Amino acid sequence: MTKLNYREALRDGLRDALVREPRAFLMGLDVGRYGGTYAVSRGLLEELGPERVRDTPLSESAFVGAGIGAAIGGLLPIVEIMTVNFSLLALDQIMNNAATLRHMTGGQLAVPLVIRMTTGAGRQLAAQHSHSLEGWYAHIPGLRILAPATVEDARGMLWTALMDPDPVLIFEHAALFGLEAELEGAVTPVDIDHAKIRRAGKHVSLVTYGGTLHKTLAAAETLAKDGIDAEVIDLRSLRPLDTETIIASVKKTRRAVIIDEGWRSGSLSAEISARVMEQAFYDLDAPVERVCTAEVPIPYAKQLEEAALPQPETIVQAARKTVGTHV
Repeated sequence: MTKLNYREALRDGLRDALVREPRAFLMGLDVGRYGGTYAVSRGLLEELGPERVRDTPLSESAFVGAGIGAAIGGLLPIVEIMTVNFSLLALDQIMNNAATLRHMTGGQLAVPLVIRMTTGAGRQLAAQHSHSLEGWYAHIPGLRILAPATVEDARGMLWTALMDPDPVLIFEHAALFGLEAELEGAVTPVDIDHAKIRRAGKHVSLVTYGGTLHKTLAAAETLAKDGIDAEVIDLRSLRPLDTETIIASVKKTRRAVIIDEGWRSGSLSAEISARVMEQAFYDLDAPVERVCTAEVPIPYAKQLEEAALPQPETIVQAARKTVGTHV
């Protein structure tokens, strides 16, 4: 067993993919000489060379477009976008090209492209660098959206994503980079088709992903002290959603709280809530609750940022509300 943090696990996954697959290469702003904005690719340029680890000009539209072209041409590009807000500069390429080319060519073109980006708030980077936009991208047909929330998933998701014939976007929450866990020595591919039950329970289903998973697990431990047995579901894949696992859990616990770092209006939590209502309405003993980020640009001041984001305390309050006295 080897102890790794989330950042090191991402690097291990990258190195494994590049060594195992000669068609794969990493490209993006500062991924080479600088070692990546968050040091995820540090050392890979020296180890693998400039053909496999490519620094690009400062133009997200240009290098994402180049990645799409490389994928169409038979390569397996891994494109790193520094942070999720900068992905908006490449939204035309992602939505109008990567996501649509298979459909528009009647299946003649595949785009086996992986785009990695840092997401999330909680680091005092203010309104322009604290977005959680994975729910936006989960709205787009033709894309697969992943959110690794554990060290194991951070290391193992990339290879599985790289083997997908269609574009995959991986959202890596920066607040998790220091998270540590012990893993087996070899990189093990991770299932990206199914959600994972991280804690079994019988009184309420807590559905979450990415940076809010560990806050939700902490909330579940607090609830357990009050005799409330919470089940915690880590979605892992945001598109397609593993609706079957969600509904099975809700039918068991008869209550649901959805925790989503995105803004509440038009959010991924709204979609999940709708699916629960459509498929498990008569199994519910209480309305679905949601814990989301406040409808404001993320503040810079630490105490205001913390107040705007989902926290264990607000998750506990929502769970207690939906459970009431019925335990």
